[in-house]
Amino acid sequence: MARFSIHHLLLFTAAVLLLHSATSDIASDRVALLGLRSAVGGRVLLWNLSSSTPCTWPGVICSPDNSSVVELHLPGMGLSGQLPPNTVSNMTNLQTLSLRYNALSGPLPADMFSSLTSLRNLYLQHNFFNGQIPDSLFSLTSLVRVNLAENNFSGPISPSFNNLTRLGTLYLQNNHFSGPIPDLNLPSLVQFDISNNNLTGEIPKGLSGKPKNSFAGNALCGDPLNSCNPKKKLSGGAIAGIIVGSVLGFLLILLLLFCLCRMLSRKGARSKNEVVSKDRELEIPPEKTAESGVGKDIFASAVGTTKEKEKGETSLITSANKGLIFFGKMGWKFDLDDLLKASAEVLGKGTFGTAYKAVMESGLAVVVKRLRDINMGEKEFREKMEEIGKMDHENLVALRAYHFTRDEKLLVYDYLPMGSLSALLHGNKGASRTPLNWETRAAIALGAAKGISYLHSQGSTISHGNIKSSNILLTKSYEARVSDFGLAQLAGPTATPNRVAGYRAPEVTDPRRVSQKADVYSFGVLLLELLTGKAPTHSLMNEEGVDLPRWVQSVVREEWTAEVFDLELLRYQNVEEDMVQLLQLAVDCTAQYPDKRPSMVEVVVKIEELCHSSSQDDIVNVGEGSDGVDSVSPAT
Repeated sequence: MARFSIHHLLLFTAAVLLLHSATSDIASDRVALLGLRSAVGGRVLLWNLSSSTPCTWPGVICSPDNSSVVELHLPGMGLSGQLPPNTVSNMTNLQTLSLRYNALSGPLPADMFSSLTSLRNLYLQHNFFNGQIPDSLFSLTSLVRVNLAENNFSGPISPSFNNLTRLGTLYLQNNHFSGPIPDLNLPSLVQFDISNNNLTGEIPKGLSGKPKNSFAGNALCGDPLNSCNPKKKLSGGAIAGIIVGSVLGFLLILLLLFCLCRMLSRKGARSKNEVVSKDRELEIPPEKTAESGVGKDIFASAVGTTKEKEKGETSLITSANKGLIFFGKMGWKFDLDDLLKASAEVLGKGTFGTAYKAVMESGLAVVVKRLRDINMGEKEFREKMEEIGKMDHENLVALRAYHFTRDEKLLVYDYLPMGSLSALLHGNKGASRTPLNWETRAAIALGAAKGISYLHSQGSTISHGNIKSSNILLTKSYEARVSDFGLAQLAGPTATPNRVAGYRAPEVTDPRRVSQKADVYSFGVLLLELLTGKAPTHSLMNEEGVDLPRWVQSVVREEWTAEVFDLELLRYQNVEEDMVQLLQLAVDCTAQYPDKRPSMVEVVVKIEELCHSSSQDDIVNVGEGSDGVDSVSPAT
């Protein structure tokens, strides 16, 4: 009986000690966080200080048992000042530290990393830190990702980085590091950039396989840059020979130009005396490009008789049997003549041609797309237009009319003044930009999904073929309208190879033949673009050959999902779970194998559930925030 009692007493004592240890850890972490909060200026960290545990504070993530802080995410919070000692270093169980996109300055505390033996991810980019990297960093053998880019760090790059054998990402670009590059032997290193520093000397062979732009902006040589072998100096005779040869070459070029001008002037004189009697159907002059980058000109003109041409006049009359073919009952009362008289503005040059905003004399504005590289007979073209014209759904930009001649093919659509999703996401990055909130992004995703799902419902062989953010247009209330559907099958083989860079499914070899599952892949990339704010056609993370789906999947695998999302989304609370679920849906859509991807019907159902969940959360949370915690402060 005594032995039994002693045994239980020992168990009870151990449990008390463990509980005390856990309580001690979280209490110590709370003190460290409060010390950090009081030291940095800028936007106030809106934490509920009456809470005994920091695990409910925005940006603070604790272990499953709430015994310690394991992640601290404070990106883009406007924090300034220096990091004090004995704060971050006291959160001994920290695995992820993200203070990126702030205005923190000064050297990092010498003790900052001394006790962070579990740290895996360190994100300090886009601050004003200076000085050298503390030696304590090189003892953290669990580190997988280190991003110190866009700061003022200086001094040599330490060879002690070789201690970090698990390192997969090392970003040191846009600092003031100097001296030679150490011979880094890190087998796991995939993402690497030291561009725009003050580094000199030869690139070590162990780094010669990295992209060229990883070393740009330094005085470096060796693979993958130019050879380090010094060039032999030219003799005086060789230099003189080069100069003489250059002068003779220049004189020869002038002589050739003179002869060419004489020939052209004679040819022009002869052409003035010839009478051109051949009728021409339609001629659209090239766009004039204004300084703003937006072309403005008369939309189109048809050349009439030679007599009119000699007078410098233009006729806007096309052949009597060539006009506009309309779909539906829009109530529009204009013909090709009216369209060609309209003033026009170039909206953009896309995959299949140039799009114009044309404003008729009546004030009606439409979009006219002038197709190019369409080598198709009239009968086949009209059949294809009939197929596209019958597509009628509230989330599609319907084809309203078309015009066909051998040389000119025009399509007429509704004009949507809000422009494209691409312009909304990537166009205005200035202070006047209005952040695109979660509800709007989710609604856009749902509208686009419904439009594509409708297309797929019209037949198992019908697909969009060119899904991308510039083909998602928006109404004034930010409702999504899918455009350019059905055009992928019109273009010739030379017009399409690069048209969907970043969006094309891996199994697509002929861009003119895209399956519905390939559409799902492209839509998945579109979802990732909405969630990350990154354009798929942009080289991500300064690394060549990494597309958006691969980058996101690598992030998710390493359990640092919060780093994926657009900073504009991180300010909204209570939607993190919905964001993660939509991210998972996007990952499912971009699966490598087509049969692993959901159908667009399933995609619509899932996004509808998320939108309904978000709206219910909004109802539940009305009136909350009176406890001193701002309801829209960033969650990570």
